[in-house]
Amino acid sequence: MSVRLDEIDKRILYHLARDARGISAPDIAEEVNVSAGTIRNRIRQLEEKGIIEGYHARIDYERAERRLTNLFICTTDVPDRERIAKQVADIPGVTDVRELMTGRGNLHVAAVGEDMADLSRVARDLANLGIDIEEENLIQQEYRGPYDAFGPEDGPDAHSITDFMNLSGGAEVVELVVSSSAQIADLTLQEANKRGIIDSEALIISIERDEAMLTPKGDTHLRPDDVVTLFSRNGIDEETISAFGDR
Repeated sequence: MSVRLDEIDKRILYHLARDARGISAPDIAEEVNVSAGTIRNRIRQLEEKGIIEGYHARIDYERAERRLTNLFICTTDVPDRERIAKQVADIPGVTDVRELMTGRGNLHVAAVGEDMADLSRVARDLANLGIDIEEENLIQQEYRGPYDAFGPEDGPDAHSITDFMNLSGGAEVVELVVSSSAQIADLTLQEANKRGIIDSEALIISIERDEAMLTPKGDTHLRPDDVVTLFSRNGIDEETISAFGDR
């Protein structure tokens, strides 16, 4: 099942994919302009939803006692592909198994061996599972990087919008981060409404602060780094949005 992500979630995934060990929640929070507690909470949610499946070390096996890494491009029957892929993952030496949607070459298997004889043993184990090996090659080097579409955009953000949805009938839902110098920062919702900072048609439906989700009330203060979700049946005007950004 697909899970909708906002800009905060995407930026977290970008940085974790780039350097999960070297980046911290405060580092990501500083760039996204939310609190470190919010980042930690979002990471936990991404883990619980199965979007972040784990954190793994990238190992250069050639440097580790000059081990060989081989890629086997294989074909197996589509109805049995998932079951066989799980069996392949249990073969000693196999480090990575990928199922592809194609007909031929629909299973890619990476394996590490002490020498060519060890890799030949892996090939025999694959054949014993009824898998056809179409091609095999030694992997010289592998390069990985984060998904650029989840990374920061070029240039400064005009506002602090992190998510936006158009609903039927012209209604809109907008998620924004309260900037430190925002017009609305440190005001209560009642004060913001009295001053006309928030459009009378707009309704604040949730406030995410650190690791808590607050129920908005008239005496609730909006703090810098709060993640605020607004709803309006007639669309949210530019003045309301700008009240959350830097002045």
